[in-house]
Amino acid sequence: MAVEVVETASLGDRSYLVTDGAVAAVVDPQRDIDRMLALAGRHDVRITHVLETHIHNDYLSGGLELCRLTGAEYGVAASDVVSFARRPLVEGDVVVMSQRLRLRTLATPGHTFHHLSYVVEDTDGAVGVFTGGSLLFGSTGRTDLLGQQHSEELARQQHASVRKLADVLPDDAQIWPTHGFGNFCSATEVSGSSATVGQQKKVNAVFRLGEDEFVEHTLSALDAVPAYYAQMAPRNMAGPEQVDLRAPARVRPAELARRLRLGDWVVDLRSRRAFAHAHLAGTISLGLDGPLATWLGWLADRGAPLTLIGETPEQVAAAQRELVRIGVDRPTAAVGRPRELAVDASLVRSMPSATFGDLAESGPGSVVLDVRMRREWRACHLKNAVHIPLFELRYRSHELADGVVWVHCSAGYRAAAAASLLAREGREVVFIDDEFAAAHEAGLPLVSDRSPPGR
Repeated sequence: MAVEVVETASLGDRSYLVTDGAVAAVVDPQRDIDRMLALAGRHDVRITHVLETHIHNDYLSGGLELCRLTGAEYGVAASDVVSFARRPLVEGDVVVMSQRLRLRTLATPGHTFHHLSYVVEDTDGAVGVFTGGSLLFGSTGRTDLLGQQHSEELARQQHASVRKLADVLPDDAQIWPTHGFGNFCSATEVSGSSATVGQQKKVNAVFRLGEDEFVEHTLSALDAVPAYYAQMAPRNMAGPEQVDLRAPARVRPAELARRLRLGDWVVDLRSRRAFAHAHLAGTISLGLDGPLATWLGWLADRGAPLTLIGETPEQVAAAQRELVRIGVDRPTAAVGRPRELAVDASLVRSMPSATFGDLAESGPGSVVLDVRMRREWRACHLKNAVHIPLFELRYRSHELADGVVWVHCSAGYRAAAAASLLAREGREVVFIDDEFAAAHEAGLPLVSDRSPPGR
């Protein structure tokens, strides 16, 4: 028996293929299913089952299309209302793959009301469990994605479900979660890249906290979720359309300039440092070296015209693949360096970048903007900085005082995106391309919501 991981690092998710060497089951596949088909081909196995732990809120599933292409049986929770044929699974159902391999269904509500986990059993018994959004590495799945009104009830169910997993599984059983690798579906930060049930009993807060303490701990840690999440579950219940990864239509420089004048979303896929060195005025920095899909899906209006700029066709293709996973289909594209795509040399701009040491030397009067999440801000922030999370910046930039705006986040990716949004509005900006830990080393005053001002 073998379990293969298909990681989608940009969205913080993992999908799995479990096989006995002849047949295979796929758990929680993302929409670009060619990765799974290629993996099955490399192992020379036939996909006979596709299983969903839950109706996903953070990406579009490829389960329905994978079953259509392979003839596999599609297992989805019986209580989930969907618009397609599937095998309705409930607690205790067993998916028999072969004499040597089967998956036993456990009801583990919490992340969603109808969440399922799948215990992998071979001839020696339980060897691991696909936990989806229930038990994660050092954390659990968040419980507010179905609405704040359900978050406490689901948190209580999550506590019981994770304890249930620990009760029915041996300590050496492997845990294979779908979420929790930089994903907004995690209630708190995760730790590690692999774990067993026994290890989690020692380190995961869910096992040392009683139900009421766990609920308070979980709900107090929750932060905002990407706006596009609201679109994912309905589309997954309806059955996502077949993915289309054909090369997008190319935009000529004159048309590109017109779109920039109109304020359309034109996204530069290069690294933030390449963007700072030279970019087309009005473009947004969301490089492939960071969570492009998450932030583009969160920031841009759904269905708004979108143009991707890459130096190579391969960069555009990589971004297109990232975006179809969240249902952003068929963008247009331009390929080339800024100077090659500009109809006028005056359209090529640069953007000042700096370190926290530079900020410390800039003197009083600087406008400092922190675009991190609320949880990060509460833990520690620069004294006198203005806090506007990146996802709110388009609607709150008017709150910033006049003058040069120094923008920072935790490492630079979000700061570059924010600085490019402000530059598009005509603001003069400096983006701080530095780790936030360097602020302390630079001698800048830091405070937190838990400490008095000035400390």
